[in-house]
Amino acid sequence: MEGLPQKHNFSHCCHKADFERKHCFLHNKKADVGFLPPLPTLDPEEKCQTYKNNRESFLNNYIYEVSRRNPFVFVPTLLTAAARFEEMTKICCEEQEKANCFRTKAETFIQYLKALSSYQKNVCGALMKFGPQILKSINIAVLSQKFPKIEFKELISLLEDVSSKYDGCCEGDVVQCIHGRSKVMSHICSKQDSISSKIKECCEKKIPERGECIIYSNKDDRPNNLPLREAKFTESENVCEERDADQENFMAEFLYQYSRRHPELSTPELLRIAGVYEDLLRECCNTKNPPDCYRHAENKFNETTEKSLKIVQRECEHFQILGKDDLKYHYLINLTKLAPQLSTEELTFLGKEMVTALTTCCTLSEEFACVDNLVDLVLGELCGINENRSINPAVDHCCKTNFAFRRSCFEGLEADKTYVPASTSQGLFIFHADLCQAHNEELQRKKDRFLVNLVKLKPELTGVELQSLLADFTNVVKKCCQAQGPEACFKEEGPKLSAKSQVA
Repeated sequence: MEGLPQKHNFSHCCHKADFERKHCFLHNKKADVGFLPPLPTLDPEEKCQTYKNNRESFLNNYIYEVSRRNPFVFVPTLLTAAARFEEMTKICCEEQEKANCFRTKAETFIQYLKALSSYQKNVCGALMKFGPQILKSINIAVLSQKFPKIEFKELISLLEDVSSKYDGCCEGDVVQCIHGRSKVMSHICSKQDSISSKIKECCEKKIPERGECIIYSNKDDRPNNLPLREAKFTESENVCEERDADQENFMAEFLYQYSRRHPELSTPELLRIAGVYEDLLRECCNTKNPPDCYRHAENKFNETTEKSLKIVQRECEHFQILGKDDLKYHYLINLTKLAPQLSTEELTFLGKEMVTALTTCCTLSEEFACVDNLVDLVLGELCGINENRSINPAVDHCCKTNFAFRRSCFEGLEADKTYVPASTSQGLFIFHADLCQAHNEELQRKKDRFLVNLVKLKPELTGVELQSLLADFTNVVKKCCQAQGPEACFKEEGPKLSAKSQVA
């Protein structure tokens, strides 16, 4: 189309053909959508009237607005979201308290979309950066935990359909994505007796709802006859020979057997243990007595899990001590120091997501798996989906070196030494009376943005100094909004705060 490739910087893709062209578009898809305003919200009465007047136009506009803000969400998820949105609209438009109904139901709906968006981005990012093998490992871990009674042969057969689905969905091939997902769910439902006892009701649903139902179904119970350990991988004399005969299949079976026995572990932890086992065999199979060497594998696995568990416990202790707000400021400061090159929108989003992970998980019995899985999704958001995304050398190293161990890699990172802050404050300390009109939520967003931009400007300041300046900013807003002339007050207090930041 004339002018369109130039406008959106896609001209180089249009010179390619077929698969290369499609890949080029995918790799240049705009990941940072911070330039878009928040999703527009109509007055409830207006929303209901618009829906009543023209249902199709109303829903199409909704799909458009949600899709452009979630560029990597799979199409079946967007279609399900649209169906749920319509259901919510129908119910709330019948209510007296329409605004309250929309507000309550929208919260669950937004969380659903955010959760799936993060997971899908994370998995596609893994595929883009590390290739199909890591995608296969993720799916083995997830499916073996969810369906512990599935036979290994059946799992491998199912994985072929799952991999094909992700190929289409991650590439943005709408038809292949929808068809692939339908094929996976049909495969599961056609073999449900040998796969899971928890999906009977899901399989009776229509195709669009069936997929969501299976994804959100509970993990099946572990088979009673399943021993705690699979002796084949640590006690057999022939481990090295079996590994050498077909390494890919051997490692896939190890991950399957370990995952189905450990529903309490997170997906990243299962991948770490598979990595530890692979490294151990590489070492042991080159010794004079391999069985003596790999017989202690279980100790190595426990050590790996202990390390990960300590990280999670430390984070949950932070949450208990600091509380929600201070914990958010802690993460906003740390994340901005690690990756100051990211946009303010991305950094405030990541900080909030870290807090959501801990507030969601730190009081649950399955605390470890919950925290580790959700924090891994936040790191997936940070690393991004495209393999050519670059932030800074240290962050890029953690994002691209080892998918399973990127959490521990980030744990060891310090503030980015290559970052050069802007030479001027770029209006950071110029405040206006519109701050007084901001509602609680909006004011909180402005505070978060102020803190992130302050860290970008003054990365050398300590966390305590930065939090002190944030408290000063809060006090300035309070003071000036209570003054006779807020604008004049802000004009006077802004430079004082700027001067204070110079000597902090």
